[in-house]
Amino acid sequence: MGGDIRRKGKVESATTFVERMKKVYEEAEAALRKMQEEMKKYADRGRKETKVWKKGDRVLLSTKDLVFKERPTKKLTERYVEPYVIEEVVSSNAVKLQLPSSMRIHLVINVSWIVRYKEQVKGQKKEEGKLVEAEGVEGWEVEKILNKKKIRGVEKYLI
Repeated sequence: MGGDIRRKGKVESATTFVERMKKVYEEAEAALRKMQEEMKKYADRGRKETKVWKKGDRVLLSTKDLVFKERPTKKLTERYVEPYVIEEVVSSNAVKLQLPSSMRIHLVINVSWIVRYKEQVKGQKKEEGKLVEAEGVEGWEVEKILNKKKIRGVEKYLI
């Protein structure tokens, strides 16, 4: 009865199994690395370098998501307001501005809300007209009216 109890079947040895698994692992790792490089290439197409901000820089604040009660229509609101000073650089993506207390927003904002302020060239500065009150209504003083049209019962003036 003394036969060999170790059967020779379809079970592979441990060393061949380890070698096969190592080869499969290396192939999977190479495929993942290739996919990572490809994904990075396509993701970086729409990205750009971030601007470096430092304390004391003057910036303009975007009015895109701000609400101004004194301005009744968003259509006539400026895109950017005031040059504000950067008080602190919190991270590469956020800065703290010196804002007036009347502006009720958080002082730390994302850099996508700001653009660098450029000094105006001599002679470029806009001179605003004088605000005058006529017949109890405030308005702007104009030199002359070039054209007057009546559209849908409302008079429109081209200045």
